[in-house]
Amino acid sequence: QVQLEESGGGLVQAGGSLRLSCAVSGRTFSDYRMGWFRQASGKEREFVAGISWSGRSPSYADSVKGRFTISKENADSKVYLQMNSLKPEDTAVYYCAAHWNSWSVSPKIEEYDYWGQGTQVTVSS
Repeated sequence: QVQLEESGGGLVQAGGSLRLSCAVSGRTFSDYRMGWFRQASGKEREFVAGISWSGRSPSYADSVKGRFTISKENADSKVYLQMNSLKPEDTAVYYCAAHWNSWSVSPKIEEYDYWGQGTQVTVSS
């Protein structure tokens, strides 16, 4: 059974940093696409960042480019989201998502099969 478990969320002041982690278990950590999405209160879930198994050409939403960095550690079956220069508008529940048997990155929610429970990120002004 595939499980994704996020951690690292919390409360931070504007301008601060957080590092989210997503631990993957139940399936070989290869040939996948991984993504981070977020959902603010009253809004739809949106793409934040994505990475393929190769790690080449990660993708970012325009709103986080230059501030967020997605990375992975295959040996530990983990994906990370380093978030710098946080803004109050980054406040949301952040979700890790995965899809296997693909080598491309995708910003589309429907192209991910597995989701974590989410971790809350709150940025105060």
